[in-house]
Amino acid sequence: MGNLIKVLTRDIDNNAGNFFLDFENAQPSQSETAVWEKVNQVLTEARVILDDLQAYRGAGEEIRQAIQSPGVEGVQEKAWAAVVPLVGKLKTFYEFSQKLESSLRCLLDILTSSSSTPTQHLEQKQALARQFAHIMHFTLRFDELKMTNPAIQNDFSYYRRTISRMRINNLSSDSGSEVNNELANRMSLFYASATPMLKTLSDATSKFVSDNPDVPIENTTDCLSTMACVCKVMLETPEYRSRFTSEETVLFCLRVMVGVIILYDHVHPAGAFVKTSNIDMKGCIRVLKEQPPSSVEGLLNALRYTTKHLNDEATSKQIKNMLQQN
Repeated sequence: MGNLIKVLTRDIDNNAGNFFLDFENAQPSQSETAVWEKVNQVLTEARVILDDLQAYRGAGEEIRQAIQSPGVEGVQEKAWAAVVPLVGKLKTFYEFSQKLESSLRCLLDILTSSSSTPTQHLEQKQALARQFAHIMHFTLRFDELKMTNPAIQNDFSYYRRTISRMRINNLSSDSGSEVNNELANRMSLFYASATPMLKTLSDATSKFVSDNPDVPIENTTDCLSTMACVCKVMLETPEYRSRFTSEETVLFCLRVMVGVIILYDHVHPAGAFVKTSNIDMKGCIRVLKEQPPSSVEGLLNALRYTTKHLNDEATSKQIKNMLQQN
C-alpha cells in the first residue's frame, strides 16, 4: 500500500508491525490534509524550538558574580538583564509543550478511532503516522538536550528567587513580570522533571484514554505497540534499513520506538514489560544495544528512568538485566 511494504513472515510480534512505514516521504491524502496542516504548523515550530534549546547557554557566569557580590548594584542588574530574556525562552518552550500536547491528541483522535484497526489506520494514514513519529522524535530530542543543560534550572531558580526578593522589597520587576506567579509554578513543575516533554505527552495520552471512555483502551495501546514494532522491524531488517536515505533516519526510528514504548507503559494497565505485552521488549532493547553507545545512552536512560512498570515484580529479570548492563 503506497509506501508501506509488507515485511514477509518476519519475526512479527503478536501480528503487529508487519509493514514498513516510510518516515521520510509519506505525504497526506486529501482526507488527511486538514489535520496534517494543523499539526505541521506545530512541527515547523518544533524545529525552531530545538535550535533555540541547542543554542541555550544560560547566564551562569552573571549569576555566579551576582551571588558573590550581593551588595553591588551593577552586578545584580547585569545578572537580571541576562536572565530575563532567557526566562522568556523557557516560557516559549513550556508553552510549546501545550501545543505539542494538543497536536498529539488530534492525531490520537484519528489513529485510535474505531472505524479501523490501529494497524489499518497506520497503513492508510501514513502521513499522520509520520507526524506522530515526528512528535515522538522531537520529544526525545528535546529531553536529551534539556537533561544535559543544567543552566535551564539554574537560570529559572535564580529568576524566581530574584522575583521573590523584589516582591518583598516592593520593587518593580519590569520586563520580568511576563511570567506571573501561577505560570512560574507550572513552569517549575515542568522543568523539575528530568524528561519534561515526555512527561507532558505521557500525561496527555493517559488523559486522552480517560477522557474517551467510548474508545477502547486497546485502540490506543495497539496503535503505540504497532508503531514500536514497525520501528523495530525496520531497524533490524537490512533490506528495509537500506531504504533510508539518511543515517539520521536510524536515530529517528530509535527515538520513536523508545517514545511509543514509554507512552504504552504509562497507558497500558500492565505496562510494556510483562510477558503479555504486545511489544517485544527484549527485541527492542537488543536493537538499541546494537547501535553505537553514544547515540543510544540517552534512550536507554529514558527506558530505565521514565517508564512506569520496569521495576514491577512482573517484569522479567532478563529485561531488567538487559537494561542495567551498558
